[in-house]
Amino acid sequence: MTDTVPASATEPLRNDIRLLGGILGDVVRDQAGDEVFELVEAARVASFRIRRSEMDRADLAERFAAVETPNLLPIARAFSHFGLLANLAEDLHRERRRAVHLEAGDPPQDSALAATYAKLDAVPLDADGVADALADALVAPVITAHPTETRRRTVFDVQTAVTDLMRRRDRTVDPYERDSVDRALYRHILTLWQTALIRLSRLRISDEIDNGLRYYDLAFFEVVPTLNAEVRRALRQRWPDAAVLTRPLVRPGTWIGGDRDGNPNVDAAVVTTAADRACATALRHHLAELAVLEQELSMSLRITTITARLQELADISGDESPAHSDEPYRRAVRGIRGRLTATGARLLPDVDLPHTVEPPREPYRTPAQLLADLSVVDASLRAGGGAVIADDRLARLRSAVEVFGFHLAPLDLRQNADVHERVVAELLSWAGVTDRYATLPEDDKVALLTSELRIRRPLTTADAQLSDETAKELGILRAAASAVRRIGPAAIEHYIISMCTSVSDLLEVEVLLKEVGLLDLDAGYPRSSVQVIPLFETIEDLRGGASTLTAALAVPEFRSLVDAHDGLQEVMLGYSDSNKDGGYLAANWALYRAELDLVEASRAAGVRLRLFHGRGGTVGRGGGPSYDAILAQPPGAVRGSLRVTEQGEVIAAKYREPVLARRNLEALVAATLESTLLDVEGLGADASAAYRIFDELADLARNAYRRLVHDTPGFVEYFTTSTPVAEIGALNIGSRPASRKPTEAIADLRAIPWVLAWTQSRVMLPGWYGTGSAVAEWVGDDPERLESLRTLYRRWPFFRTVLSNMAQVMAKSDLGIAARYSELVEDTDLRERVFGRIVEEHARTVDAYQRITGYDSLVADNPALERSLHNRFPYLEPLNHLQVEFLRRFRAGEDTEQVRRGIQLTMNGLATALRNSG
Repeated sequence: MTDTVPASATEPLRNDIRLLGGILGDVVRDQAGDEVFELVEAARVASFRIRRSEMDRADLAERFAAVETPNLLPIARAFSHFGLLANLAEDLHRERRRAVHLEAGDPPQDSALAATYAKLDAVPLDADGVADALADALVAPVITAHPTETRRRTVFDVQTAVTDLMRRRDRTVDPYERDSVDRALYRHILTLWQTALIRLSRLRISDEIDNGLRYYDLAFFEVVPTLNAEVRRALRQRWPDAAVLTRPLVRPGTWIGGDRDGNPNVDAAVVTTAADRACATALRHHLAELAVLEQELSMSLRITTITARLQELADISGDESPAHSDEPYRRAVRGIRGRLTATGARLLPDVDLPHTVEPPREPYRTPAQLLADLSVVDASLRAGGGAVIADDRLARLRSAVEVFGFHLAPLDLRQNADVHERVVAELLSWAGVTDRYATLPEDDKVALLTSELRIRRPLTTADAQLSDETAKELGILRAAASAVRRIGPAAIEHYIISMCTSVSDLLEVEVLLKEVGLLDLDAGYPRSSVQVIPLFETIEDLRGGASTLTAALAVPEFRSLVDAHDGLQEVMLGYSDSNKDGGYLAANWALYRAELDLVEASRAAGVRLRLFHGRGGTVGRGGGPSYDAILAQPPGAVRGSLRVTEQGEVIAAKYREPVLARRNLEALVAATLESTLLDVEGLGADASAAYRIFDELADLARNAYRRLVHDTPGFVEYFTTSTPVAEIGALNIGSRPASRKPTEAIADLRAIPWVLAWTQSRVMLPGWYGTGSAVAEWVGDDPERLESLRTLYRRWPFFRTVLSNMAQVMAKSDLGIAARYSELVEDTDLRERVFGRIVEEHARTVDAYQRITGYDSLVADNPALERSLHNRFPYLEPLNHLQVEFLRRFRAGEDTEQVRRGIQLTMNGLATALRNSG
């Protein structure tokens, strides 16, 4: 594949990079002086010379080694800022190309939904089948607080301002206005330069909650209601007689404040804070929209007619203003504002909400009541010839209330299965049921837990003397129950069990939900508004996931809980730990196989399956283009709905402003519809043979990965010395520790720092290692085997996506730079042994990719990435060399604030420029 866009079409991108880079250079010269500017410029020129093989990397490293630390810091800041500005230029270029296609009357290149509708129109689809397939339709990006997002809010504000100014600059030909824009750009980039990139203290969870909520004001409130309405309209036009999308399709979620797996800072107060701030965000939006709507709906009874129900709303509004006596819509909307004001006072008595009105009226008990009143206004407008008015702000508000209600987004709870076992064991012991629960066989545990689920009585009393861990867990669940009672069941809908391996793991959480009133009995069987979700993470757990689900559904008490959710059971798949456990290819295949098995298990049990994908920002943690990833799912795995985590710096890259959010949400929706309604696997009768091939490849890849990571003596020392993993904990980018336990074992290290460290050192090991060995060993000298892989690559979206994502990662790797990091390992034998194997496997993997795909380059099928590498990566070179130099000084005993700040600055800059770093 080649880029069909002529080289001239990329000239605006190069111009934008030159413009922003030039302004940044002016700021550096003005603020830091000529000496620092010359150092920055010399490093930039040297980087381009290195790329052209005109200069050795060691020369640039020696230059930095001769510079005093105070002068290295502004160099790191300059290249960090350039990476951020280059990101903006690339996003604007993509937006510009989309607009060009729209103006030409062509489908926009990255308008995934337009292409999807064309595909749906090209095949015969039964209306009832479509309605059934989309019965549980849901696309839920779930915002998480994983600590790879390094930017501060001020930096986001500058990004937004610069983006808006560059759009304005594109639209004008007036030289005076362009000059005004350029001065404003200088002002904002100066603000960026004078803003400290590194926080003085570690983020608190309350900060992470606020950071997650800002995306609603930045984009979700504008984009989600409109997109939902458009998709619903498009599908109902195609199948008007089917009940398609009875609920909004796109409904975001969040983990922030409820995910306490390994995070000791989450407690009952945090859960309450997360639920209350989300509620306040939703109410603020609704009240603000109502305030504007009240001003807009100025229709007079002297000119238009209204329905009787609208008149009733106006009459009970409490608005007795003579000025509004003939303006029933304004009076009705003011009455709605009054009821929502009272709702806010009921739900959040200590929060001052804007746009409230007096006197307070009867509060709404549910969002459905608010929606009903808004529907009265809508119906009256349409009856009076005002459909165009109803289709504007009022329609967006009605859709927003459908999606966001009073809760904004469901808060997921998550905890490790081991914690649940300890807590339940203590409760059962305190209640006198048994003091040896933890040692019981699995069948006995299940029998005991199911018997508890048939009894309403709690296991404890308010004055029970419990351990700190148990008291804390019960406190968190009681806070969750309180949020559900106050705000509604939508406030907390899911409870995720990390490292779930058994039926008892599931039932233990149900017992805990019963203890706090989130589970009750109905006709002798348990019912709960909170669904318990197993998370299968390691490769072994993924392999056993279907049998665990089958066994759980065979338990009547658990099945009744699934039936209470309309026969829908959600299962979460962990991408991070499976990769860390077995490597890239083995993890991807384990996930695919797990999905196939789970689809079959749910079909056999007669339940509907929803998969929740725990994807990170990097390919090593399940990242990569979302559209391709969804299309690469096995048949039946999507079925109208999915949830997917959005983590770290990827959240900002996708959702920081409406244009980006619209494009990325469209991609999720398009892929979900295609995977549900079309045959996208493409293997047909050859599926079983393809699966057998990948069973063998995955085992070979896992063995190769484990030989390096788990079986090589000294590997942990090499990893911790040749990467900045030890220093990641000092970077104030998240509230959680780097490891689950205070050990140096790879198994105990969180996947985020594992991936982030390899990314910073440009090895990118989690995104490719083991694949080359697997292909080389499986193919051998057999041309037929090689051809079989080539055929699978052409036919199978899963295989294409796996190789494409791997190639993207490897294109961002740089073993020449990685060699500089390896020199941090003082043990020469260990360094040569481990890094030598990495280099050899890298070469094997590139060779395997090229032999299978037929491409001569890792970016041959990704021209956008090729342009990015060309424009951006020479500016990464100095950051890597600076990081190595700072690490060398720090580990040599120069433990100063400036050296620490230098390490943090380079981490920040590399994470920003690489975009999907952890």
